[in-house]
Amino acid sequence: MVELKGITKETVEKMSELKCEPDWMRQFRLKSLEAFFELSMPNFGPELDIDFDDIIYYKRTQDAIVDDWNKIDKDVKETFDNLGVIEAEKKYLGGIGTQYESEVIYHNMLQELKNKNVIFVSTDTALKEYPEIFKKYFNKLVNYKENKFTALNGAVWSGGTFIYIPPHTKLDRPLQSYFRINSSNMGQFERTIIVVGEGSSLHYIEGCTAPTYTSSSLHAAVVEIYVEKNAKCRYTTIQNWANNVYNLVTKRAITEENASMEWIDGNIGSKVTMKYPCVVLKGDNSSGTCITIAAANTNQTQDTGAKMIHIGKNTKSNIISKSIASNKGNATYRGKVHVKRTSQNSISTIKCDTILLDDISKSDTIPTNIIENDTSILEHEATISKISEEKLFYLMSRGINETLAKELVVMGFIDEFKKELPMEYAVELNQLLKRYIGK
Repeated sequence: MVELKGITKETVEKMSELKCEPDWMRQFRLKSLEAFFELSMPNFGPELDIDFDDIIYYKRTQDAIVDDWNKIDKDVKETFDNLGVIEAEKKYLGGIGTQYESEVIYHNMLQELKNKNVIFVSTDTALKEYPEIFKKYFNKLVNYKENKFTALNGAVWSGGTFIYIPPHTKLDRPLQSYFRINSSNMGQFERTIIVVGEGSSLHYIEGCTAPTYTSSSLHAAVVEIYVEKNAKCRYTTIQNWANNVYNLVTKRAITEENASMEWIDGNIGSKVTMKYPCVVLKGDNSSGTCITIAAANTNQTQDTGAKMIHIGKNTKSNIISKSIASNKGNATYRGKVHVKRTSQNSISTIKCDTILLDDISKSDTIPTNIIENDTSILEHEATISKISEEKLFYLMSRGINETLAKELVVMGFIDEFKKELPMEYAVELNQLLKRYIGK
């Protein structure tokens, strides 16, 4: 086992050496490290109390990626089995990769997808086996020096998913990656790149978990998605990090002409989440959708939302945000829609709904909406309400206890989000929220 702790030049160079990377990547990591030291912490959102010197930046538990669960350490395999990952692969996935700490340890894909020339590998593997296509897309959509955490990811990124769907290729089954932090003070910094070729479609699913420790862990990922002409991409996440994890993620997609990007983003766990999936609507007639749910319980801050940047003509964006707060939790929507001067005849719709389950929780709606032409339309609706005492009374008068009554109200509240999930994930979300409400 290899473990590197502390954010130093030596850590970064040793990581690059262990991964046998080309010199250009080592230099990129060092440039990113310099930017990390120079950049300040975010000047908005929740306070981040992170001791960067106490984080483990790289931890390798096995020497190679395998495609047979029986070659995985017994305890690690049992962890993924208990999470339902192994069963999900058998039933309805076209391929899956699982990351444990800093490295992808298991990866497999159906032969029929290989026959279609689909590339679905870890990002580290893509750097080695597909260097030209990797370099074409890496760091082109999310620049390493955008903020302190994109710089940190650039310096110490490890693992993640690389997907390339050739033109005019339709996948009947989703691809999935599952990320597990299993150690105290662990940092996970995966880098995901997805390219959906012209006329193709992809549904990608991401799951995340970690056990709870007394000290904090850090998850700072970067995702770059390229959706080419007439292509469609859906990216579904259900994040259930433990309440000691800082979840600070930059996710961005760009759409070409008549392309469609959908973010379906669920945030149930973590100590602090700061995540605002973005779609840059570059091509004419392209569209972007972001449907999010954020649930904040005791000592949790979910600072989530979406960004839509309209550049092309006749573009459309739709943001639906559902937030739930209880037991002093803070569920805040923070978003941005910018309709550029070039984006004539475009439409953006934003709907933010929050439900508070008690008198001591908090929610804010913090939008930035900019429209630079007079042919486009932007609509923004926001509501914050307490759980209805009348509904609770009605349900309880029918013999339903208070906890179950709250569950029914919350499930109805998030129905718009649930119906966008595959059935198995809707069931998982139900279970997670039932535990959340019962706390």
